[in-house]
Amino acid sequence: MSSTSPIRPKNFREKVFFRKLRSQVDGNAKVEHGLTQIRGVGRRLAQAIVMIAEINPHSRIGALSEKDINRVEEILLNPVENGVPSWMVNRKKDLRTGENIHLIGNKLELEVKKDIDRMKKIKSYKGVRHHLRLKVRGQRTKSTGRHGLVVGVVRRKKRQM
Repeated sequence: MSSTSPIRPKNFREKVFFRKLRSQVDGNAKVEHGLTQIRGVGRRLAQAIVMIAEINPHSRIGALSEKDINRVEEILLNPVENGVPSWMVNRKKDLRTGENIHLIGNKLELEVKKDIDRMKKIKSYKGVRHHLRLKVRGQRTKSTGRHGLVVGVVRRKKRQM
């Protein structure tokens, strides 16, 4: 073994599969960066999870024990109950339940699609912009966001005499 290669424990895994989340993470990534590979988990939430789970942030995900992985999964499934501040979750005061919840993976994608469909149905300003496939969040549209249009001018051929 060369001196530059990292020392790997015997139970090191190249890919770590979070069963409850149905997500796969690169085992060579450090814990905080690896958690951001899960859809719906950002850098700040990953840092909070590592602090709450009391995991060394410089260790690799592939070197974590099964107990640590289960603890991280439990915190991700119920972040507010496990000590994550409520302002960090991505769904504060959910429309149906009124609770602070954090959506991850496919559930997040489905809820965003439902929200957009609801905005289209009630014909809110954002819903109309989504329907027309225009910019929604106040960006400029004079020169950007042009798709499907002809750019430039084509001159007509001169008639041959």
